Amino acid sequence: MRPRAGRLRRLATPFGILATVTAAFAYVGTVDPNEPGHYPVCPLLKITGAFCPGCGGLRSAHAFIHGDLGTAFSANAVATTGYFLFAAVWVLWLVRAWRGQPLRIVLAPVWWWGIGALLLVFTVVRNLPFGSALAP
Repeated sequence: MRPRAGRLRRLATPFGILATVTAAFAYVGTVDPNEPGHYPVCPLLKITGAFCPGCGGLRSAHAFIHGDLGTAFSANAVATTGYFLFAAVWVLWLVRAWRGQPLRIVLAPVWWWGIGALLLVFTVVRNLPFGSALAP
């Protein structure tokens, strides 16, 4: 196999993922989630009236696509942070694929517990009166 063909094959998956994410963001950027009727309501919000960690994520993505980072962050701070984290991991993945190295991100269990705790605290705080700035 030619080295160039092997490299192109290794880059296919990262670029395929990027194309999929770009298509999803393009759709959310075009179909405004701030207007009712375009997207389903969060089931947890509908049943309990409480915001889940993902509530405001579509509005955040819409604002992010339109370059309004302040609105994106206020709609869902965790999601907006996730967009930047995704970009950093994707670039790392692309560089490693270009070099022929696998992408191996191994997090110790303490990191997973920490992420879970952060999401739990974010969820609880955004539903309390003093955390209303984190509510969508």
